[in-house]
Amino acid sequence: MSDYSPFYGPNAGYVLELYDRYRADPQSVDAETRAFFQQWAPPAQQAPPEPARAVDGAPIDITRTVGAARLIRYIRELGHLDAHIDPLGSPPHGDLGLHLDIHGVDEAFLAALPASIVRGPLAAESRNALEGVQKLRQVYSGSIGYETDHIQIFEERAWIREAIESRQFFGASPRRKLEILERLTEVEVFERFLHTTFVGQKRFSIEGCDMLVPMLDSIIRNAAADGTREVVLGMAHRGRLNVLAHVLGKPYADILSEFHAANRDAGASPTGKGSVGWIGDVKYHLGARRAYKESGVEQMPITLAPNPSHLEFVNPVVEGRARAAQEQRERPGVPTQDKRASLAILLHGDAAFPGQGIVAETLNLSQLAGYSTGGTIHIITNNQVGFTTNPGDARSTLYASDLAKGFEIPIVHVNADDVIACIAVARMAYAYREKFGKDFLIDLVGYRRWGHNEGDEPAFTQPRMYEQIAAHPTVRALWARQLEQEGTVSAALAEAMVAHVTEQLQQARREAEADPHLAEPPSPAPPGIARRTKTAVPAEQLRAFNQALQTRPDGFSMNARLERTLERRTTGIEQPGGIDWGHAEALAFASLLAEGIPIRLSGQDAERGTFSHRHAVLHDAKTGARFVPLQALPMAKAPFSIYNSPLSENAALGFEYGYSAHAPGVLVLWEAQFGDFANGAQVIIDQFIVAGRAKWGQTPALVLLLPHGYEGQGPEHSSARLERFLQLAADDNIRVANLTSAAQYFHLIRRQALLLDSDPRPLVIMTPKSLLRHPRAGSSLADLAEGRFQRVIDDPGGRARAEEVTRLILCTGKVYIDLLGAISAGGPVPDGGMPPNVAVARVEELYSFPADELRELIAGYPALRELVWLQEEPRNMGAWNYIAPRLREIVDPTISISYVGRPESASPAEGSLSLHTVEQTRIIAEALHSGAMAPATR
Repeated sequence: MSDYSPFYGPNAGYVLELYDRYRADPQSVDAETRAFFQQWAPPAQQAPPEPARAVDGAPIDITRTVGAARLIRYIRELGHLDAHIDPLGSPPHGDLGLHLDIHGVDEAFLAALPASIVRGPLAAESRNALEGVQKLRQVYSGSIGYETDHIQIFEERAWIREAIESRQFFGASPRRKLEILERLTEVEVFERFLHTTFVGQKRFSIEGCDMLVPMLDSIIRNAAADGTREVVLGMAHRGRLNVLAHVLGKPYADILSEFHAANRDAGASPTGKGSVGWIGDVKYHLGARRAYKESGVEQMPITLAPNPSHLEFVNPVVEGRARAAQEQRERPGVPTQDKRASLAILLHGDAAFPGQGIVAETLNLSQLAGYSTGGTIHIITNNQVGFTTNPGDARSTLYASDLAKGFEIPIVHVNADDVIACIAVARMAYAYREKFGKDFLIDLVGYRRWGHNEGDEPAFTQPRMYEQIAAHPTVRALWARQLEQEGTVSAALAEAMVAHVTEQLQQARREAEADPHLAEPPSPAPPGIARRTKTAVPAEQLRAFNQALQTRPDGFSMNARLERTLERRTTGIEQPGGIDWGHAEALAFASLLAEGIPIRLSGQDAERGTFSHRHAVLHDAKTGARFVPLQALPMAKAPFSIYNSPLSENAALGFEYGYSAHAPGVLVLWEAQFGDFANGAQVIIDQFIVAGRAKWGQTPALVLLLPHGYEGQGPEHSSARLERFLQLAADDNIRVANLTSAAQYFHLIRRQALLLDSDPRPLVIMTPKSLLRHPRAGSSLADLAEGRFQRVIDDPGGRARAEEVTRLILCTGKVYIDLLGAISAGGPVPDGGMPPNVAVARVEELYSFPADELRELIAGYPALRELVWLQEEPRNMGAWNYIAPRLREIVDPTISISYVGRPESASPAEGSLSLHTVEQTRIIAEALHSGAMAPATR
């Protein structure tokens, strides 16, 4: 169609405006319009159309009509800049593009234009363009501001615009209005009761963003009605007690007991024998779980994940929990995901959302195959201040929510004092998520009635704001007044609600004082269960697994080099030492799948393996098609999933922690590209993985695979910071291992999986790099088919010369293989071979400390005079500072204990291969000879 004639008046102006946009950027218009303009000639090259006519029949000024159309577009796109979203009444930011005169129009001209120029639902309700523009301003610049122009998909923008202008999510029946008043009464009276009963105690009240609770009610109610089977929430402290009480249903008496407990004498130590290190956490960090029973739904779980003071770090944990709840793992192959089975809701702080990088990392997970959860509803509880910091000092963006624009997430700002508007945007958020399976963000703009933690004086730093807040009525008071004016409730009924909630709280207080309800620690695992776990797999089964893993689909074309690599596994299983690290892992995984244990493995480059050792996912060399042998394993009774993660440690590891916590029967593994990259997830490690059981009773069994070993690759590719994990180890909270053979890895992985039900704990493995295919780290079929994981391994030839051994070298991990290599090459030993007075033993599991095994080992060398701890790491790193005092407790005082390794250093390793080689040669020579460094003092 190249004829201009069908367009007259405002339609012609609109088409001209679209054409201008198309010429500047073809992608700025939808595909259908783009195709039309590709065949459409500019008006200047066509015969002039008939003069457009206004409502009264007079000719229309096309130039000014274009200006009117531009104004209408600006209102839709930029109306949020004129929206009154601050309950404290600060003026909107504004934008000149929203002024009539900028576009060369006035009200008289707009009144002369037909309403059709406005388009959409509002045009049908208007007599002319002026009325349509006024209605647009009411919708887009009222107490809600909409930001959607950054969304690149036309269907989504069209749906949102229709939802906004039809106001389909607005309105409430008298009964619903009464319910909201009741809920706001509970929210406010609860906070005021705590404020006056426990003066000065921290609670991080919700006051100023009270509508958060009715909004959550609305979202959860809609989710339940739509058949969602679980809701998972995450939030920081602000408003947490109120959400626990009114959304999670935690009894008032339990919450009040925690306040009373803060003032009680501690009594006996909480970490007594058998307590699994239980110490609990402050009340505003705790999680909870509730069975939702409304809207005709029975037993829909709602989980609030526990969260430390690291505000936003719960975000990926919640996403992992939601994903675990969505996946069904009863069948082999790939887990079946139902994205509507669970709903993730994340509550953010206005300072934390742009300020903490974990937020961006988590948002980036939302559309990735291994991490998507069908859309998360985000709510920023916007206090307009972060502790004592004003927004201008906290972020470089206009809104706290601007980060979400980069992920094409619809953003709605709403005034926290407008009850109906808050409920409307909550409904809209849920509907959008259900329609498109994507995230939605609500910026709930309110205030913080008290200081950051009720013990602060906010007037010191925000005097004018807090002068306004002191005089500002609560949202409950505003809503009650509105309902009284409508005749929905009486003043007496509103006051009776307050009295009723107050009495409930008084009764709960009496109950809490008489019979405190305090959290119970988790039960400890049966003693010695790990050592009794049988991990061997019969040789014939392993052969069958091996054959199945080498099978490819018909016509599958392998990369020739990779095919040769994997073919070695066919013959290697029968050769002495022919099973390398990746091969042993594949057999371990296959055996577990055959026993019905699901497996999830993720990490940067996890599918292939950073060091090209795993190859769990194969790619057709001609078509690129994927094939995962473990998902096609005919003996499998459970699914296997593996994903290359984004370039993230924080969010990726947090996600896997959440998944493991929510799906305790799944073996979940996260592999770092290099072990030291775990530094990027230190908060997740410190606050969740190692402390989650002691603080919250969480019992995930997440496995961390951290490549570790000194090969001259520099400071950043050597150390997985073994010392940090050993420093964090206490109360049997984790397991830490540094292995020397493929068989040990096979048995340890199987042990971890077999303990998922009886003794779940996170497992940290210092996995190798150079040992992945090293012959001395290889194992034989019998090693896998017999025995179990050995926490300590004696010198294989040591017992034969036990009476001669005066020096016992203890070490862990790769340095043992280096030492064997040096002995075999005759480097530090003049005539080659092991010195007859020296034995070398390996500590494979460092924590829990294998005291009994080491006592037995040491007792087997009656002539022993010297015990040497050998490590690659500097003295202030590695295992030395952890193991030295423990060795002193179990070694006879007549036996000296010495250290051999690199001297103390600020950096983990040398920055060049030549320097590394010199140091590695030196420490091995020192370990084998009498010049051991600095004997340890007693």
